[in-house]
Amino acid sequence: METTPAPARKEHAVFFRQSGWMMTAAIVGGFMSLGIHFLSKRVDQEQYGIFGILLMVTVCLPTTPLQMLLTQQTASALATNRVRQLSSMIRLTWLWTTGFWLIAALLVFVFRNQIALRWEMPTLTPLWITLATVLVALWLPIFGGALVGRQDFFWSGWSAILMGAFRLGVAAVLVLGFASGATGMMIGALAGAVAAVSVPIWRTRDFWRMPAEKFDTRAVTRKAVPLILGFWAFQFMFTSDTLFAGAFFPDQMGTYFAAGTLSRAMLWLVLPLATVMFPKLVHSNAKAEKNNLLAVVLLGTAVLAILGGVGLYVVGPLVVKMVFPPDYATAIMRLLPWYVGAMIPLTLTNVLVNDLMARDKFKVVPLIVLLAIVYGFTLPYVLNHVSKTPETILQALGGFNLLLLVVCAVAAFRKPKPILAR
Repeated sequence: METTPAPARKEHAVFFRQSGWMMTAAIVGGFMSLGIHFLSKRVDQEQYGIFGILLMVTVCLPTTPLQMLLTQQTASALATNRVRQLSSMIRLTWLWTTGFWLIAALLVFVFRNQIALRWEMPTLTPLWITLATVLVALWLPIFGGALVGRQDFFWSGWSAILMGAFRLGVAAVLVLGFASGATGMMIGALAGAVAAVSVPIWRTRDFWRMPAEKFDTRAVTRKAVPLILGFWAFQFMFTSDTLFAGAFFPDQMGTYFAAGTLSRAMLWLVLPLATVMFPKLVHSNAKAEKNNLLAVVLLGTAVLAILGGVGLYVVGPLVVKMVFPPDYATAIMRLLPWYVGAMIPLTLTNVLVNDLMARDKFKVVPLIVLLAIVYGFTLPYVLNHVSKTPETILQALGGFNLLLLVVCAVAAFRKPKPILAR
């Protein structure tokens, strides 16, 4: 007798095919995005540091929680035939995020001189370009989340590739041809964001253009709030270290940002596994179906992350010499092992958080949010009173990431208590 049902084998085959394409797209798009850092050899360190700070402003936006919310709502709506309600959600989310951006843009305009002074920007032009990039970056998770939620991974992968291609191409023309420094590099980032968002806007037009239908706001909110907070905590642990480095070590931002770019590239390599897994788990949860995708994805992520970390440590010196100016090399290689060590547990945490949120296991959310908040307050204290080095940031990040991994693993694999018969 055959013990493994054919549908399960077919599901795994589809999963690996889709994951393989998404990983290929992530590698291609990621290498092209990484290519923009070759331009660091053609701009001075101050300009490159400004670009790093401004780019991290876009990266630190709560786009991951927003995308996962739209992914979850899209997958659930398709599984339960609530597509017209989804249309209403997409439109409402777009209006709210655009309104939020308008308020933030007004505040930036009011405090523009203070911001320029704090970040040592000789001109405000990169700041205005960053504002436009932020607006597009807020739209991308809305339509991109809907695209992933309907499991249209083919075009989702092309969105990532186009982002890298336009980011590199436009920035290279402006920096190499017009010596535009941080301004040209940020225009490249804006062009990449516009290209990336154009694909999901077009591919999901059947969703957001159809007649809308009122949805149960309370039911959606009950799921949306813990889901957003859970993914916010993960994104905070993933991105905030660069902002702390910018505040405490502005003169070393060029090398710190470079080390972070290489280390996060390892995480971007394995993120597609969880990205493909999430809507499938949401769909299964909505229909009360069972699958074993978590174990498969967790094992694959662990193997790829460890191999990627070892590979980066081995070939890191060569990559650094190829991409960055010679005076960056020593400082980057000093930070790289700590950065890789901090990112590996976070890659596994990402898989577990996706699983927990997809299966509506929200009881762990307050604890992981608390860990992120404690990290946010502990790190400045340590830097001010214990040890003020860039390595200190990464050591604290690695410790908190390990703790976060343990908490999520316990929550994910803890068996529910049996209901005793009365």
